Amino acid sequence: MAYWLFKSEPDVWGWDKQVAKGEAGEEWDGVRNYQARNNMRAMKLGERGFFYHSRTGLEIVGIVEVCAEAHPDSTTDDERWDCVDIKAVRPFAKPVTLEDIKADGRLKDMVLVNNSRLSVQPVTDEEWKIVCALGGTDPD
Repeated sequence: MAYWLFKSEPDVWGWDKQVAKGEAGEEWDGVRNYQARNNMRAMKLGERGFFYHSRTGLEIVGIVEVCAEAHPDSTTDDERWDCVDIKAVRPFAKPVTLEDIKADGRLKDMVLVNNSRLSVQPVTDEEWKIVCALGGTDPD
């Protein structure tokens, strides 16, 4: 299973809005970066990701799950852009800040540390376990 990180500005689409969508989840739409789009195209049903509040907060606040594989993004007629649907699984017991991640030498190669502008990014198995432990949250 692959792991991912989804970044969103909390004043635009925050964790509470994601949770409110329930089991149906919501399209992760509006992504206009080829690398992020390609990451979504690689996702499989049931894969998990971190929900990261960007711009304000700068912290991982929960775990989401891919509930629909890549399909055309409904916010555009441009066929180059796809998205996945994600649903909230559980909040982190304690949010894990970007500062926490940068301070942990085991996470020095994490995409979030080295390419912080990428809105949808891969997370390694080891990074997943470490971040979940930092947040006091079960990784499974």
